[in-house]
Amino acid sequence: MQVAVIDNSTIDRIYAAADIVEVIGDYITLKRQGVNYQACCPFHNEKTPSFVVSPSKGIFKCFGCGKAGNAVTFVREHEGVSFAEALKIVGKKYGIEVQEREQSEEDIRRNNDRESMFALNAWASEYFAKYLSGSDEGRTVGLSYFAQKRGFTDATIRKFGLGFCSADGEAMTMAALSAGYKKEFLLSTGLTIQREGDGKLRDRFRDRVMFPVHNISGRVVAFGGRTLRTDKSVAKYQNSPESDIYSKKRELYGLYFAKKAIQQQDFAIMVEGYTDVISMHQAGVENVVASSGTSLTTEQIQLLRRFTRNITVIYDGDSAGIHASLRGIDMILKEGMNVRVVLLPPEHDPDSFARAHSATELQTYIKDNEQDFISFKAKLMLESVGSDPIKRSEVIRDMVQSIVQVPDSIKRAIYIQECARIMSIDEQTLVTEVARQRVTSSGDKEASDFIRRQQAEARREQVVSEVERYTQPITAGSSIKSLEIELIKYLLLYGHKNFQVREGKKVVDVNVATEIIDNVDQDGITFQDDDVQELYNTYRKHWLEKGEGKEIDTLLFTQHANPNVCEKASDIIASDSNYVPSEIWRKKDVHIESDEELLAMGVRKALMLYRSKIIDNLIAEQNALLANEELSEEEHNECIKEITKLNKIKNTLSRESNRVVI
Repeated sequence: MQVAVIDNSTIDRIYAAADIVEVIGDYITLKRQGVNYQACCPFHNEKTPSFVVSPSKGIFKCFGCGKAGNAVTFVREHEGVSFAEALKIVGKKYGIEVQEREQSEEDIRRNNDRESMFALNAWASEYFAKYLSGSDEGRTVGLSYFAQKRGFTDATIRKFGLGFCSADGEAMTMAALSAGYKKEFLLSTGLTIQREGDGKLRDRFRDRVMFPVHNISGRVVAFGGRTLRTDKSVAKYQNSPESDIYSKKRELYGLYFAKKAIQQQDFAIMVEGYTDVISMHQAGVENVVASSGTSLTTEQIQLLRRFTRNITVIYDGDSAGIHASLRGIDMILKEGMNVRVVLLPPEHDPDSFARAHSATELQTYIKDNEQDFISFKAKLMLESVGSDPIKRSEVIRDMVQSIVQVPDSIKRAIYIQECARIMSIDEQTLVTEVARQRVTSSGDKEASDFIRRQQAEARREQVVSEVERYTQPITAGSSIKSLEIELIKYLLLYGHKNFQVREGKKVVDVNVATEIIDNVDQDGITFQDDDVQELYNTYRKHWLEKGEGKEIDTLLFTQHANPNVCEKASDIIASDSNYVPSEIWRKKDVHIESDEELLAMGVRKALMLYRSKIIDNLIAEQNALLANEELSEEEHNECIKEITKLNKIKNTLSRESNRVVI
């Protein structure tokens, strides 16, 4: 019977990504106790916490009921699901897709092959270590390099499993075959290569000092070999190829030896190469790992994040590769990590600096010289910019690109403030650009909403600016005469147009001219300005003749027989409207309200203010009458009634002006 399985590479990815504290913390409350975490066991009743989680080991253990395991087995036990289902749950948390399929004979064979490869690598690591110290060639060439040139002690050499591969091109391969290891695994691990043509087997790492690469659980998954020759035609480093047990993007050199110190100190030091890691460990600084000369990957960062959220990157003082590597560190920011940078003196790299200083001196130097990554990057890039504005703008764009990666909004805000200060640029400009790029790169909803608000506000300000440039907007403080001009302006220019308002559940079409004329006639209003009254009378006459919605030729007003009326009409028509956007606004894609919405607001506002002004005048007249001491009691009461009636009308006008515009 075939059994459903999940591909081993997927399982490895899940185990590498899973932070046991994060996973278990989703189910129970963990409390930090030193380097570990404690809680009351969820698998049995207890009052005193005996459930312990060890991040460095990636395991949990209850000293009460005896249950123990890793992040996946915890989920399996807690949820009461199968191992495969538990993998899916943890995989989903870290964005890893899990596909289950039936286990075939091929799957069984592959699992066995993986174990065979691990066994072969373990044998090879021991073989290289023994050859280093147990052969004349190993001692003369390899041990001399490690002990004398690099200053590694015997204890350090043993700790990291350092070794040497003979210059005899097939010695290791023949020894492995003699020990019973199969040719296919020698080739699949990359320890051996087969020459084309004669098919002869050769040691990949011949005549090289050897650095075993351990995975997080301490198993040897690959090797790095360094040549000691000065021949430039020979590659300085030779590394194991990708295989079923090794993916360079998922491994960090030295993490197996560093994870406990990383957790204890809550930060990791990132360096470049094998010897950098080893020298710093030997000097007493053990929370250090290396990407082994490759660019950092998301998988490596997630692996490191299981132990800390803080990374300090150490750069060689004269490293020409700093600029090239800066972009890769953006990925660390994207994963929510805190990144700081230490620049060594020009004459040093991490290896030489560690050999020249004690652990205390190393730690003090790092503490005193580390800089926030954003600040470091800005200052570094500005060194080559000078006063060139184009180059400066390119640096700012590059800085923005880094800030965009930061998922935490508070951290982004702090980085923006610092960048604005260093770059001498308006902070709000950076805020807007960061938000825009986050929308483009990740669809950030918060940033998208911010951009929409910013654009709407910018468009509103643009319209207001244009309006104020050409007109004096009508306000509650406008005079009656200016309001009369406003109403006639709407009649002459837009009397034939309609707008919509919502009345209850209905949407009603309203004609501009009808709205104005009905209100003016209803209230029996006579305009104070005689010329405006004549324009109104002329428009009303032709409107009644042609009917609602018919456009009336403005020549009737600009060529009026009365020159004063003609001048007034020309002035009104030439000034355009305060509320309807011009073509230039449309071309700029200004979309605050439609023309109809603007008309509705403008007409209603002008009518309400105008009628209110008239009522205010009438109320003022009544108040003046009340001040007359010779007024009879009956006349006094009539004034009070009239003022009350006028105030009610004014309140009604205010309510009507608030009808919803569509």
